[in-house]
Amino acid sequence: MNSNNNVACPLDCFDTCQAKYENGSFKGDKDHFVTNGKLCVNFANLVNENYLTTSKYLGKEISLDESLEILVDKLKNTTPEKTLFYKGSGNLGLMQKSTGYFFSQYGSTLTKGSLCEAAGEEGIIQGRGKSINPSIENLINSDVIIVWGRNFTQTSAHMYNLVKDKTFITIDPVKTEIAKKSELHLQINPKTDYELALMLTRVAYMNGIDDEEYLEENTEGHDWFFDIAKNRPLVSYEEKCGIDLDDVYKFFDLIEDKKVSIMLGVGPQKYNEGVQITRTIDSFATFIGIHKQENAGGVWYLGTSMYGYDDLFKTKTKNKKVSLPKIDYGKFDLVFIQGANPVVSSPNTKKVIEGLKNSFVVYFGITENDTCEYADLIIPSSSFLSKKDIRLSYGHDLKSISDVVEEKNPNTITEYELTNFLCKKFDLETLKDEDEIISYYKETEVEKEEQFEEFEFIEDLDVEPLYKNKKDDNFYLITAKNPKSLNSQFAKDDYVYLNSDSNFNENDEVNISSAYGEAKFVVKINDDIKTGCAFFYAGNKFVNYLTPFEEDDEAHNAIFQEVLLDIELC
Repeated sequence: MNSNNNVACPLDCFDTCQAKYENGSFKGDKDHFVTNGKLCVNFANLVNENYLTTSKYLGKEISLDESLEILVDKLKNTTPEKTLFYKGSGNLGLMQKSTGYFFSQYGSTLTKGSLCEAAGEEGIIQGRGKSINPSIENLINSDVIIVWGRNFTQTSAHMYNLVKDKTFITIDPVKTEIAKKSELHLQINPKTDYELALMLTRVAYMNGIDDEEYLEENTEGHDWFFDIAKNRPLVSYEEKCGIDLDDVYKFFDLIEDKKVSIMLGVGPQKYNEGVQITRTIDSFATFIGIHKQENAGGVWYLGTSMYGYDDLFKTKTKNKKVSLPKIDYGKFDLVFIQGANPVVSSPNTKKVIEGLKNSFVVYFGITENDTCEYADLIIPSSSFLSKKDIRLSYGHDLKSISDVVEEKNPNTITEYELTNFLCKKFDLETLKDEDEIISYYKETEVEKEEQFEEFEFIEDLDVEPLYKNKKDDNFYLITAKNPKSLNSQFAKDDYVYLNSDSNFNENDEVNISSAYGEAKFVVKINDDIKTGCAFFYAGNKFVNYLTPFEEDDEAHNAIFQEVLLDIELC
């Protein structure tokens, strides 16, 4: 047994914390700067999960060896391009990427895009040329933190603890926990974030907050961007965003002569034009000089965690790829799903289920989930406690290390082991030594870079407002992370949350429909939700019956919130 006792949290969140395993219990690593000796509820939930330890074929328990024989036989009798490899984000350890190494060489169809952040990432890249976050020290050195479409206390609990005494401003249609802790909450109407960014830009210019010399020397197109901002009267922005001009002036009073950071979440980009929306927000930030502050401030999004590293699992093969939000599972003879729960997490649940029923489905993961109901073959992955791994963060620039702290269940297999097993069965090149791979990522130090050398402002904006088609009795669909779970993992909450102004009552049973489907829900009344919005926690097993089998217009990203709802009593 390895004497080291580090455990990197594999969960899909910004913090990427690290635990210490001692005498059968876990403690937050005091030497890991972001973890700072504390662990969150999601880590506790993960440790207490019931892990898969038995393979299944057509509902019958079988041995691990039998499951692997069935997988090999199915692959040998299937045209490679008619197989789909789908890796989810149930475990974000780098070694989990290894499985794709086999399926790439084998010739499977792979995925592109994202269910989560791709539109926002593309928006950041178009302005800056790359998607990396500032140093964590820049956040700590800030005076004011603007939390834009991100429930900072929930999705980044460890990072929040490092800066909890700062002044906060929140921009969100929901009065989140961070909004309640903020000096100012701009409770914006959904899909008007780009309009608010333009409104703020116009007021900044009117009050001389922009730095003309900096903009001339370090950016391109700021004049064109300002022309977009001044193209409408302020009263129009007020009406559409639902934000009073007085609150905008308070916003600038709070940030004047201060070091400012923006924590940008994925909420604002869950729309058809998510790239443009994100780029407009980042352009506003640059217009007021947030990026130029020395050793402080900047804009945080989901930074590219692999930036500056070689991808040791990349192959030279050119595989066909399908967009994640638009996968038609029924077009494939075999679907291999690793660490994902598309039945709950992917858009248009009805279409997902119909497709899975028409394919041979292999599920490979550590826990059973809703998708397993449609799996023909289930192969248990080894627990994250029993395999070496390393985590790179998309929230900061620190690493987290996982040692083996628990013996591996002999009825399970690690991703590295499965990959080399399949490569040998198909006479393909195997992976490098496991320790060599981990050592590379562990020891390589990526030089910190500026977020951009020259910023390119968005100069042309073409966003179709969602309010344009909204009727008085329609509701906007909005989602956010659950404080007791992570996406479809752990605790379940299948309610719809409405403001008391909605004319519905607590525990009403309602039918909710959209242009894409319908489902039944029980109502919970919560006045933290903005009037006219229907709020659902991520992981709600019915909400994606309402979402479109579509992608955004540039980045193959899901557009979960490009939806208007009708709600009726059952």
